[in-house]
Amino acid sequence: MKKNNHPVEGPDDLVCTACLPLSSATLNWLASLIRGHLKKIGSRWRALPAGKIAAIVLAVLRCDQRPGDLAGGNQIHRTTVTRWVREVVGLLAARALRPDRALKKIAHKGGGVVLLDGTLIRTRRRTGKEDRKNYSGKSKCHGLLVIALTDDRGRLLWVSAARPGRTSEITACQHDQLTARLRAAGLGAIADLGFVGLDDSGPDIDPAVITGYKAARNRPLTRGQKLSNTALEAVRAPVEHGFAHLKNWRVLGKVRTDPTRATALVRSLLVLTNREVSR
Repeated sequence: MKKNNHPVEGPDDLVCTACLPLSSATLNWLASLIRGHLKKIGSRWRALPAGKIAAIVLAVLRCDQRPGDLAGGNQIHRTTVTRWVREVVGLLAARALRPDRALKKIAHKGGGVVLLDGTLIRTRRRTGKEDRKNYSGKSKCHGLLVIALTDDRGRLLWVSAARPGRTSEITACQHDQLTARLRAAGLGAIADLGFVGLDDSGPDIDPAVITGYKAARNRPLTRGQKLSNTALEAVRAPVEHGFAHLKNWRVLGKVRTDPTRATALVRSLLVLTNREVSR
């Protein structure tokens, strides 16, 4: 009996279309950015036009589509999609503001306070001793710590480098010298209880980082301290909206790329997030 392994009807590969939850303005802006880059480097030919490349990259970042699936639907190789994604991520990350410029921008607009917070971006668990530092005992998972600054409305201004998950938030801020940068810009930051002890200025100096009160085992909070904590939580609530907008990019659900590329990835998504929020 002869076996027939061919399909009865239809093509060998099934192709479906999907809608990206993004604006056409973001797609057109990214396509123009790619065209300018191709003109700058003198690239005369690509397998697909710049608009199609932008759509593929946004599908990877927004919906976490596999490069192999997108490659099959567009008749290109998987490594080509991966190369395009890394190229565009590098272009976007270069447009992210540095902390000094971000703080000066807020001070120039008349703002006096920024919001400070940190979040853990989950990563794929890897074998070997090098991945042990990425385990966060606080969140009980492997990930990378990212510190962010937002304005009083929750719009992201700056994100730090992605550091191993075991790094504390205070250590990350000290490494970036955030307290000195805030004082140089004449701004203050409002943070949660995880940043208690970051600003060790004296009583005669205005604090650069304002946090709530933390209770001790033998020293419960007074009624005034509890009211102060409640007021600070209400003021810093918009920073959670900023992280929510950032994590709408599903590629951050669980980062599978090399952790050394995570910093460029997060900063590129910062640029795209601000494009979407401000439209």
